[in-house]
Amino acid sequence: MTINQQPSPVTPDLRIGLLGSYGGCNIGDEAILMCVLSCLRAHRPQARLVVFSRNADHTRSHQPQADEVVDWEGVPQRPVLDALAGLDLLVLGGGGILYDGEARRYLRLVKAAHERGVPTFAYAVGAGPLREADDREAVRTVLPQMTDVVVRDEESRLVLEEVGVECELTVTADPALMLTQEPFTEEMMRRESLPTDGRLVGMSVREPGRAAEKLDEDGYHALLADVADFLARRLDAQVVFVPMERQDVRHAHGVLSRMSAPDRGRILNNSYSPGEVLGFMNHLDMVVGMRLHVVIFAALAGLPVLPLPYSGKVFDFARRTGAPALVGVAREQAGLLLAEVDRLWDEFPQRQKNLNARVQELRSLARDTCARCGDLLDSIDGGARDERPAQDANLILTRAPGQPT
Repeated sequence: MTINQQPSPVTPDLRIGLLGSYGGCNIGDEAILMCVLSCLRAHRPQARLVVFSRNADHTRSHQPQADEVVDWEGVPQRPVLDALAGLDLLVLGGGGILYDGEARRYLRLVKAAHERGVPTFAYAVGAGPLREADDREAVRTVLPQMTDVVVRDEESRLVLEEVGVECELTVTADPALMLTQEPFTEEMMRRESLPTDGRLVGMSVREPGRAAEKLDEDGYHALLADVADFLARRLDAQVVFVPMERQDVRHAHGVLSRMSAPDRGRILNNSYSPGEVLGFMNHLDMVVGMRLHVVIFAALAGLPVLPLPYSGKVFDFARRTGAPALVGVAREQAGLLLAEVDRLWDEFPQRQKNLNARVQELRSLARDTCARCGDLLDSIDGGARDERPAQDANLILTRAPGQPT
């Protein structure tokens, strides 16, 4: 006897898009992408994860958790908009992407997702500076339409509130705090001509620009050269520059050229994954850093770290971890900076327990972002995909005068 059974309904796999500064330009941004992908995969193992990338080839080769990669810069818009229309959720960020010259570009795609009925989630994004009218208008009008907006620090919330964003803003922490460490082997150390039996101090630099507009290149190169020389003498150490972007190499050479003992300086020359850079922290004794994610990696490794606050995001992280928080990066502050470095080294055994506790609190906040995103996915699972409004793919390309592009 044959019994006819109706197949049980099967919910189609979700398609989740990720939009951020992805594509190999910055190790910190790639660390964020790895952590957000891991979060989404943990909540929805069968979901199709679609990354909107500035360099699709790089993302395909370096982010194995991505199921699909879409180029969105310098390409025809139709495929990008078609990819947006097929999503169940668009995740914006995380990381510092809402700043002058960039915010309007990201939010143009978020707006297009809204016009196609796609819910959106701001995943611990960073904001500021925001002074340009087009970027401020985009932030003020698009963010309140997002399903949930989570920022990574208080500085970002203050920036968005000053712009006039009138929606709930939840503060958590940088997603890269959840990065998994990978080994930085002795062979890697030998390849970089680095000793394994002496003290090493890590240092990070960055270029001036829209995200670091107050930096004076010559002044801060000279200041960091003073710090590097002091550490080399004080600790009998080698100073290792950790580039997070290609431009960092040029600025590391700028600092080396001003050192009185340039033979005590090295620059990491080979390419490494974010997890390997985090693993490299295990070989260091101290870190002085401008790049936020070098500072984050050092804190995760439990190292004495002195953040150099070229912007609010670095100052905010220093405050939250209890690290010394200077007021800026200028040559006239050399004496204060050297005194802070000296004090940090001497007092760190007493400070380490407090640092580790604060880092664990921040990691918990980073997990909260993931949990909020998971709750949103739970609510989406019951929604009907076919109820979204049909949209013309060219809609995003037309705008009224005065609207952000």
